[in-house]
Amino acid sequence: MSFSATLPAAAPLAEASAALPRLVIVGAGGLGREVLVLARHINEAQPIWELAGFYDDQPPVPSRLHDLPYLGTTADLNATAEPLHVVVAVGNSRSRAAVVARLTSSQLTFATLVHPAVACQPYQRLHIGAGCIIGQGCILTCDIRLGRHVLLNLGCTIGHDAILEDFCSLMPHANVGGEAHLETGVYLGTNATVINRVRVGANTIVGAGAVTIRNLPPDCTAVGVPAQVVKGLRDLGT
Repeated sequence: MSFSATLPAAAPLAEASAALPRLVIVGAGGLGREVLVLARHINEAQPIWELAGFYDDQPPVPSRLHDLPYLGTTADLNATAEPLHVVVAVGNSRSRAAVVARLTSSQLTFATLVHPAVACQPYQRLHIGAGCIIGQGCILTCDIRLGRHVLLNLGCTIGHDAILEDFCSLMPHANVGGEAHLETGVYLGTNATVINRVRVGANTIVGAGAVTIRNLPPDCTAVGVPAQVVKGLRDLGT
């Protein structure tokens, strides 16, 4: 498995509490809590992270989530004096990109989280960019390239030679066929499918359950079986 950002090595158990890098989650909503569960699954398989808490520009109520504290806003995170690893748990592609763009401190490193049950062996020839989140039950076959901050929610499948550019977001059980290409910021709803060799343009949304059998342009919304464009930037008044 090839990462554009290096994952921290697991520390020996006797040294774990002192040596593990600190991981914070940006996003204190439902996805943030799911990402915390993912990080805990990773730590159960092999200690990797000291889980420090949550940042969010909207303070959560209550101020502790699953026994971890709310630590402040993204501005507070940028002002940190200590090195931190960060994962951005924001489901919307554009919103996730906007949060990442605001996190400019040299003290911050974007973490890549892959569920320990997801097969990612060197012979699969996977390239997984910094900041990616790959949830439980995902299947990636071979010769796949994921850009930065790609989200694969529960049970997604990615076929051979597929390319998912930066900030793509796949909701649970979305499927991408072999040699398909999702440009920057594509969002696939729950159970959406992009069949083999289809290209989806940047920032396009494919609705839940839709099946994309032909190329889609950028900046639109497509729904149905087969997927049809129902909304574009002109329809939105932009």
